[in-house]
Amino acid sequence: MIYLLAFRVSDKEMTNPNIYPYNVFRGKSAGPFVFREITVFYGNNGSGKSTLLNVIADKLQIEGRERCTSNTFGRVSYCDEFAAECGYDLGDDEETGRPIRAIPKNSRYVKSEDVLYEIKKIQRREVLSESMEYDLLKLGKSREEIQKLLAPQGGISRQAIMAYGQEKYSNGETAFQYFEDVLAPDALYLLDEPEVSLSPANQVKLANEINKMARFLRCQFIIATHSPFMLGTLNAKIYNLDQPGCDECKWNELENVRFFYDFFKARQKEFE
Repeated sequence: MIYLLAFRVSDKEMTNPNIYPYNVFRGKSAGPFVFREITVFYGNNGSGKSTLLNVIADKLQIEGRERCTSNTFGRVSYCDEFAAECGYDLGDDEETGRPIRAIPKNSRYVKSEDVLYEIKKIQRREVLSESMEYDLLKLGKSREEIQKLLAPQGGISRQAIMAYGQEKYSNGETAFQYFEDVLAPDALYLLDEPEVSLSPANQVKLANEINKMARFLRCQFIIATHSPFMLGTLNAKIYNLDQPGCDECKWNELENVRFFYDFFKARQKEFE
């Protein structure tokens, strides 16, 4: 399902070249971006891919959007002005053929820091204590010893508990579970670097789930990523924001992907 058909970025030129977010797209002929069921914004740091996602979320009033308050002069909010100057077109319902009138209410903008926040929550002492107690029991500790160790003034420091949490939960387990809980049918999702905290195997697994949801569950995804594992697995249209024209590219043409290829190609004999 294609809820958002196209998005046009403001082409207004400001006298001051440093005003955000105008400066992000200065010198680029950005758009209009025409979307498919899955569309990727690729680019290195500073390319504008995360800014673009947030502008879309702000323009469409999607849950998870961030308010930009850092670039306000007097009564002028340049972020609000920029978003107001952008334009968009909605798609047609594939089943009825009628124009879509609004983005689904359960649509969501998911940022990498949202996932990291969930990981940190699970690292708290009260969440970890039961699991840690179980592991200490397996090591032969008595319940009395464990209670003393886990007490606020016990022998295990908060840093040690956090380290335990990172080892226990942050290898993609919590991050992948977060996406399983958040993603639902019939919605538009903007995902900013969903590969954060995911192992390569889980990145591929998530990308395959996204492919299935786009094909069978009437979902649309616009994703900012530079992960070669996501790029190579997603059935996506890819815009390269590193290029002045933000051109559409194949995944195997992208700089980050080529770097991985050249790196392993130069060491091919070590795998034989």
